Amino acid sequence: MSELNGAQALIRTLVGAGVDVCFGNPGTSEMHFVAALDSVPQMRGVLGLYEGVVTGAADGYARIAGKPAATLLHLGPGMVNGLANMHNARRAFTPMVNVIGDHATYHKQYDAPLESDIEPLSEWTRGWTRRAKHPADVGADAAAAVAAAQDPPGRPANLILPADVSWGEGGQVADPVPPRSRKPVGDDVIAQVAEVLASGEPAALLIGGPACGPDGLRAASRIAVGTGAKAFVETFPARLERGAGLPNIERLGYLAEQVQYQLTGIKHLIVAGTDAPVSFFAYPGKPSDLVPEGATVHVLADREHDVIAALAALADRSAPDAEPQLAEANRPALPSGDLTPQNWVEVVGALLPEGAIISDESNTSGVLLPMATAGAPQHTVLTLTGGAIGQGLPVSTGSAVAAPDRPVLNLQADGSAMYTISALWTQARENLDVTTVILNNAAYAILRMEMQRTGADLSGPAAKALLDLSRPTMDFTKIAEGMGVPASRATTCEEFAEALRRAFDEPGPHLIDAIVPPLL
Repeated sequence: MSELNGAQALIRTLVGAGVDVCFGNPGTSEMHFVAALDSVPQMRGVLGLYEGVVTGAADGYARIAGKPAATLLHLGPGMVNGLANMHNARRAFTPMVNVIGDHATYHKQYDAPLESDIEPLSEWTRGWTRRAKHPADVGADAAAAVAAAQDPPGRPANLILPADVSWGEGGQVADPVPPRSRKPVGDDVIAQVAEVLASGEPAALLIGGPACGPDGLRAASRIAVGTGAKAFVETFPARLERGAGLPNIERLGYLAEQVQYQLTGIKHLIVAGTDAPVSFFAYPGKPSDLVPEGATVHVLADREHDVIAALAALADRSAPDAEPQLAEANRPALPSGDLTPQNWVEVVGALLPEGAIISDESNTSGVLLPMATAGAPQHTVLTLTGGAIGQGLPVSTGSAVAAPDRPVLNLQADGSAMYTISALWTQARENLDVTTVILNNAAYAILRMEMQRTGADLSGPAAKALLDLSRPTMDFTKIAEGMGVPASRATTCEEFAEALRRAFDEPGPHLIDAIVPPLL
């Protein structure tokens, strides 16, 4: 057997640690990594045409697969292009191993045009960063990166790979390094929170992270039923299980006013797997901290703890005889007539398949979606955790790679679709079972709403022009077809239902351009 180079040792170590998918957009410095893929067929390479698609796809993959994917990024500029969706992944606490190429060690002194300082960019992700220094060490570096990415609660691990380390001989494959386990919550903490629930004062339970899975939802529902506490899910869960047979726990609203209303009268807020709520933005004359004045926050479990076990123990202690309240199977009737913000969600609720994955970046158009799908067959919802738009198409792409046997539905606002529209090409190339619905209102409707809420004057023509997506109006069917994705346009409920049925029935990607007027 010939001696391994650094890239071969790196990829073999990744595969040995369970990382067998790499979403990449490589350049010259990464060519030996690309060549090494043929010598390690267990690693699936998936090409994205833009680094924001690459990092977003790795995020979606890990949210569904429960393990990290790798990304391959070209130097500092390539990483910069991927940072927005890396930000969303960081906010989702997604494990991700980013292999970032760099110039050969001896070449950096010449300040070539693509030279940049990668370490400061990596530190911005608040993850783990290491620069590989020798082919003999790169396997151990890769094993450490996989373990660091999976350390609770999950984070990006950034491995900088100089070109000469990649092509240099003497690479050594390293054994996997086990990540740390989640910390147990002490009995004293559970007892203290149980006392709060037994006090008779109004309380609310806010859950997030892994608690948004079936076991956490059932435990939270038991607590709410048995104690009278209100139960809420964090505003933007990384992964939320929903549908008939599961508790339908209300999500905290996006708007500060919504959250204040939901938490009215609360004296105790118990948080598990998330943080106490704050306003998404600052607004003139409005509070940033959304915990009601005079209320006390109690942390049952932070993100590094075993939040599911903590909730189950709290339920056993505070509501031993309570049963969770489960959503009944109930689909809305198919509506008719022109599509509106109120009725398009009913079409989705009526037709959503069992086991579907929804990548939800519908923004203002999707306000009523949770209500319309509460009684649909069980499904998974992935939300825009970090607020950096352009997540939906890449996350749906990665989700479909992770779960090829599950239908993926990407509900996508039109403005944010254009950030990462090239993900459609990757879906076509990989023949992924993704149905993208463009909620097309020809406007940045979310920004119109935000302008009103900030008190800014949007009446002037220059202001209006920056929030308008017409002149020209984009033709998403032609864009999709140009990338190899079958597409159709729907203006009525009947057309939307027909297109959605066809997309779910046929394998491979589809796009539906749904013309829905703005909600606001």
